[in-house]
This record gives sequence, C-alpha cells and structure tokens, in this order.
Amino acid sequence: MAAKKAKKTLTDKEFARISRALAEPRRFQMLKDISAGEGGCCACAEMPHRGDVSAATLSHHLKELETAGLVELTREGKYMNIAFQRDVYQAYLDRLAQL
Repeated sequence: MAAKKAKKTLTDKEFARISRALAEPRRFQMLKDISAGEGGCCACAEMPHRGDVSAATLSHHLKELETAGLVELTREGKYMNIAFQRDVYQAYLDRLAQL
C-alpha cells in the first residue's frame, strides 16, 4: 500500500505572504494562467501578460509569487520555467476555509 502524502500546513507568516501576493490583481491573474498550464510554462514565451507589462514588472510579480511559495521558478539558460505549487495553494484555501 502506498504511503499517504502528508497534508501541507502553513505558518502564519506563510499565510500572510500568500495573502499579500494574491491581493494584487495582476499577480492573481498570472497565477490563474500558470495553474491552467500543463506541467508549468516558460515565462518568456507563454505568459499572456508579457505585452501588458515590462520584463522588469513581470519579473517582479513572478518573484513575489515565488517568495509566497505559489510557484517554483527554474532557470534553464535564458529561459525560466514556472511550476504552480498546487499543494501550497490548497493549504492556503484550507486555511481560509477555517475562518
């Protein structure tokens, strides 16, 4: 029988960091777009908001999502792959449901 994966829980600090990251509408939309992708996406080519914002602004928003633990950024040469951290997001939703 396979071992059951432990459910992720958030500290107060992690919860607050995610709340701040998702409070910005553009970051929330970016996260929705990232989560809709299969197995992550490449920031350079696939981010739909790239035309709306400068590369520096996009980088800032991605860094905020990474700091909050909602995405994992992996650099490969000049490209950056983005992976949605569904377990962290689910832990956030579970904690919100407790309010």
